[in-house]
Amino acid sequence: MGSTLLLPNRSKFYFSDSDKREVLMWSKQQTVAEPPAVSPSQAPASPVVPFNQPSSGKLGGAPARGSARLGASIQIKGQVTGTEDLQIDGIVDGPISLKGHELTVGSTAQLTSEIHAGEVIAYGKVVGNIHARGRVDIKKDGSIIGDIDSARISIEDGAHFKGRIEIDPAKSQSAS
Repeated sequence: MGSTLLLPNRSKFYFSDSDKREVLMWSKQQTVAEPPAVSPSQAPASPVVPFNQPSSGKLGGAPARGSARLGASIQIKGQVTGTEDLQIDGIVDGPISLKGHELTVGSTAQLTSEIHAGEVIAYGKVVGNIHARGRVDIKKDGSIIGDIDSARISIEDGAHFKGRIEIDPAKSQSAS
């Protein structure tokens, strides 16, 4: 049974006379009978982590709406702000503001931050206060040292938390 294969096709688009861009497009180019088989020696040596999964490969990554990711080798000293969901697997030293959006702290992440977000899921380490309109989840290997102010909280067995918790269920209702 044949299938259609999409191959790259370079096209030039002109948005204005001064703005000429070459864009890589995808178009139907060829029909193939069977995709080539990948032998075990050609398979990746390490497991591939999907974009919306924490770096540990655990389930529960960012939802399908617009999201971004800072990889494990990224180090930021300064303020991080955004209007989309964010997964951090690297090191951040500075405030994080994602009001109304989800922050996922990956298993390799180390954050020294004052965090303002819609929801926070912590697989890694956070030192600093967390303010969430929705839920804060501290997963099995997650660690938070600081105060939490949120509508709901979940702390899995094996997680580490040191600080104060203020639960205000009205936060999530007023955010709707």
